[in-house]
Amino acid sequence: MSSKEFTFEISLSVLNHLGRNLYRNFVTVLGEAISNSWDADAENVHIYIDRKKDSFFVKDDGIGMAPNDFQEKFLRIGYSKRRGGRVFSQRGRPYIGRKGIGKLALLSCAEKITVATKIQNGRYTGGSINNSGLDRAIEDDLKPREYSLEELQLDKFAGHREGHEQGTIIYFEDIRGGIRNRLDYLKQVTALYFRFPLHDDSFNIFINNDKVTLDHLKSLSQKTSFLWNINDLEDPFITEKYLTNLKEPVQEVSMEGNVKGFVASVEKPSNLKIRGFDERVSVDLFVNGRLRERDILKHIPTSRLFENYLYGQIHFDELDKGKDRFTSSREGIVADDPEYKDFLEAFDRKIRKIMGEWDIFRLKNKQDGDPENERISKEKRKSLELFNLVSKKYTPPEDPENKQKFDSWMNELKEESSFNLQSYAECFISENLIRKYISEKNLPLSEKAERDAKRYKEGEKKKKHEQNMHIDIRKDTDNLGYLGMDRLAEEVGDSGVQIKFVKDAKEYAPIRNALAHTAFLTDEAKRKLTSLYNNIRAGILKLLS
Repeated sequence: MSSKEFTFEISLSVLNHLGRNLYRNFVTVLGEAISNSWDADAENVHIYIDRKKDSFFVKDDGIGMAPNDFQEKFLRIGYSKRRGGRVFSQRGRPYIGRKGIGKLALLSCAEKITVATKIQNGRYTGGSINNSGLDRAIEDDLKPREYSLEELQLDKFAGHREGHEQGTIIYFEDIRGGIRNRLDYLKQVTALYFRFPLHDDSFNIFINNDKVTLDHLKSLSQKTSFLWNINDLEDPFITEKYLTNLKEPVQEVSMEGNVKGFVASVEKPSNLKIRGFDERVSVDLFVNGRLRERDILKHIPTSRLFENYLYGQIHFDELDKGKDRFTSSREGIVADDPEYKDFLEAFDRKIRKIMGEWDIFRLKNKQDGDPENERISKEKRKSLELFNLVSKKYTPPEDPENKQKFDSWMNELKEESSFNLQSYAECFISENLIRKYISEKNLPLSEKAERDAKRYKEGEKKKKHEQNMHIDIRKDTDNLGYLGMDRLAEEVGDSGVQIKFVKDAKEYAPIRNALAHTAFLTDEAKRKLTSLYNNIRAGILKLLS
């Protein structure tokens, strides 16, 4: 037998290996159907879902297929529209399909699918694929030519053929596991994940006759606090029409490469959950308007809190040029592709810059920031967080003029609070540690200290009497509680650090008193207070040791 007589034979079981079982969920299958309609130059895609019957139709007004095209292109696994170097459709759309196996996704969610398609002025052609019959054919190891589609029954499409001059209708029957997704969820994820209109605004998607628009994402857009626009992306979603509650102006970000997109932050991580479902919105990668990789931050993890607040869309159409970079499941990019790795490295640098700005914006807008950002000391961060928490109890006036004035006052207080609240905590701890030390050692107070304490007590008693106040104010009413840092320092005895300790404490006292009376301190006083406190803290630690 001559070698020229040997030819390849493909078993139908290859359909499973190529992709019939690779697709994750119902939304992925919808994505493949919508992508096919895009490639077919459709202007309108209608999805009709019947949850009671666990079935749905996908109908488009694309170019459709003649019988020969249906056999040689649609049913030919591995046929690619890009043969001969073609990358655009007749109307100039970038093709989504590459490998010619995406159509296998259509077989993955239903027991039976029926295709009816026609070209302009043509007649419907098509047929049904019954997955149970296909499974038997695979089990019997039939060759593709030995398995035939069931005859097309047009009565299945009653009501959907009216006015349908050209295009394709696909009927999915007996959805595996049922259609558990509610319509509002499907509209949200369709608006979120199928951004083909960025390339062609005449491409419309309808679900049960309701046109899917960005209005279906209002619950997300209204929770968006900050947004970074990468390389001037033009997208209606990132305009004032939808982003009505931004806390800061849109930040412009430049990035190397032919990349566009946006990264946004919400107020709370729970805002990223699609309403009523566990699915979480993330920072996703799109190519030619189609979602290609969910949550690309998983490739550049920072292990930082702020990732839980981010979502976004990065559009990198260059990945569709040249070699095929997409995985067989069509739900990811080949991880070690050099161009993809370069993109991730560049994106990583931008994310880290955004991280720093996010922290500043959060703190500025009375929200907790990133505790791991070491550019702000932990003490200052906690002071700001405390201020933000307390300040939320003060509701600003409603009228714009007074609200603006109120906000400016609060911003000024915030700047001072980051120092004053921290300093008060340091003062509280240090003075009470000395009191504890004196009590533990049973050190007798000097006559001067006793006189000072008595004077302070009498002054407090007089003020309470004047205000007709009859409640106890202090837990401890012994004399130690009435002495400040300067007097306490003199009472610790000959510790070896006393002379320097007392000197620093005396200098500390007037600034401490201003601080305790909620005064704003000058920059010079702040520096002096910090320096003195560092000395006093060192003295206390030495004393206690």
